[in-house]
Amino acid sequence: MTGETVSSTGGFGTERVRRARFAVAAVFCVHGAVTGSFATRIPWIQDHADVSAGQLGLALAFPALGASLAMPLAGAISHRLGARTALRGLLALWTLSLTLPSLAPNVYGLCAALFVFGATAGMSDVAMNALGVEVENRLGKSIMSSLHGMWSVGALIGSAAGTVAAHLGGDARLHHLIAALVLTALGLAFCQGVLDLQSSPDEEPPPRFSLPPKSALVIGAIGFCGVFAEGASLDWSAVYLRDELGSSAGVAAASTTAFALTMAVARLVGDRVVDRFGAVRTVRVGGVAATLGGLLVVLAPHAALAMAGFGLIGLGVAVVVPLAFAAAGRSGPNPSQAIAGVATITYTSGLIAPSAIGGIADATSLVFSFGLVTLLTFGLVLGAGVLRPASRATAKPASESRTAGSGQVS
Repeated sequence: MTGETVSSTGGFGTERVRRARFAVAAVFCVHGAVTGSFATRIPWIQDHADVSAGQLGLALAFPALGASLAMPLAGAISHRLGARTALRGLLALWTLSLTLPSLAPNVYGLCAALFVFGATAGMSDVAMNALGVEVENRLGKSIMSSLHGMWSVGALIGSAAGTVAAHLGGDARLHHLIAALVLTALGLAFCQGVLDLQSSPDEEPPPRFSLPPKSALVIGAIGFCGVFAEGASLDWSAVYLRDELGSSAGVAAASTTAFALTMAVARLVGDRVVDRFGAVRTVRVGGVAATLGGLLVVLAPHAALAMAGFGLIGLGVAVVVPLAFAAAGRSGPNPSQAIAGVATITYTSGLIAPSAIGGIADATSLVFSFGLVTLLTFGLVLGAGVLRPASRATAKPASESRTAGSGQVS
């Protein structure tokens, strides 16, 4: 493009890549807002579909199932359509699928709706993370943590709007229709600013379905530990404070909110820490913090110390998933396939964590369950080395096998 230099930005001008960073961040925010909008209306959806707590628990496993099965398709779609067009279509499917769960008349309809909901979530998740890694490689500095921080911000915004709608007694079908239309329009507008990467004619298309590459399995193991600790703390911290430490309902609920806020803030500032200390050292120190937090939770005699422990867990695991995605995107010739593999593993971890904690607690106690969480966070200390990136100077952006397409970038 005229007037812009081309260097490590892989054929795109530096200013264009910087603008693409903000566009991708906005896409992450929109993606998170859909999740937040849905989560706050689950009680309404449960009542409308007339499902029991057990049936709801079964139905809520279907988003992760749909995501795990559909995520490998994202790479093939991006290869065929180009990164920008693929993200635009997949994100629109995700935002519009917000309308489906509230329309479900029964448990079968709810399971089907949530399967589609999860499938579109997973595919758009892979597409936007792949583009985030591309931008990070071209800028030569860490941005993935702040991108996931923007996802958390979007989830908080969606949750706040949903809380207001629920407080006013609004019909979730109308609420989700309005939210879906607004978020779809915003998503399409923001997607216009992302990099328009196209696969070269001689590039081998990725398989539609395949097992995760070995590199993704190793990196995914680190992501598994981080997401398991995150999911366990998010879903069980309030129950832990209430049942194990006798806290009031208000204090117990506050622990969950505080944990989510800690995660969001840590991700927003995490890139500066990563750029200064490196991914490996950041995750190791974070693993130490999370392990100390787990020990504090297990040994806490009262609620204040347990809440501090959960805060340390959130602080320690906040950047693990963003750095796992970034490492996956640099681990082989096909970033989307590697990212899909890591995403599948982390989604699976998020799926099994709440039920695993509950099952272990039934057999033993919640204290023992969080002893297991503490062991997994220590795994971050031991395994952080797999996130070591290639040299920024020698790392090649995937655009060396992709082009910006005719006419460069609009």
